[in-house]
Amino acid sequence: MKAETKSWLRHPLEGLGRYALLCMEILRSLLGQRPRLPDLVYQLYFIGVKSQSVVLVTGAFTGMVLCAQTFFQFHKVAMDTATLAVVSVSLGSELGPVLTSLMVAGRVGAAMAAELGTMRVTEQIDALRTLATHPVDYLVVPRVLATVIALPLLTAEAICIGILAAYVVGVFLLGIDPAYSWHNMLRYTDWRDILIGFMKATIFGAVVATVSCYKGMNCRQGAEGVGRATTEAMVYASITILMSNFFLTMFLNRLFYGLD
Repeated sequence: MKAETKSWLRHPLEGLGRYALLCMEILRSLLGQRPRLPDLVYQLYFIGVKSQSVVLVTGAFTGMVLCAQTFFQFHKVAMDTATLAVVSVSLGSELGPVLTSLMVAGRVGAAMAAELGTMRVTEQIDALRTLATHPVDYLVVPRVLATVIALPLLTAEAICIGILAAYVVGVFLLGIDPAYSWHNMLRYTDWRDILIGFMKATIFGAVVATVSCYKGMNCRQGAEGVGRATTEAMVYASITILMSNFFLTMFLNRLFYGLD
């Protein structure tokens, strides 16, 4: 019984230790040398440009349903024109970065884990070491840096398209006054809400990339190991995003708004 308890505790702690060491290697590489520009540009294209369709659809329909649900509640107390303000604040500081990060984790994170896992199974990563090429510098750093750069930009697109879609739904389908609705949105949406969203997106980008690369670099042998690493990368990245979002919300709001 004691041996099982020790094993149950040892494996997660060992995993956290390996993940921390990988993050330290990534940070050391970023501070010590520049990543190769062609690799970084390709990863920006794969992570940023090719994820736009998923992110835009997510942002648009999130803004639409949030506008409709907020209107149905606010209409009961004659606060129709405040609907767009709620949508903009919610998308800017919470739903925009969180949902965008989850979509990127599902699409890009799984692809990273599968690609690196396949390279590990086929011993391509060991071949890089024999050629005096550090796998973290060559494979991991461009992916992490590209995700950190691309995710705030994708979040900005999701926020903009979500607000636009909410405006169309509110004005043309629900009959909200367009002038007062737009005025209230600009009045009650603070620049700090958008800054909080961008800071969250940057941190979530680092989480998605590091977790996915860690799972890919440490997957077990065989096709089953690659599949498990791909699934775990997406699940663990999503759970980490949702958990860290709460603590970031509490910390950043206290930092910027000084709430006691």
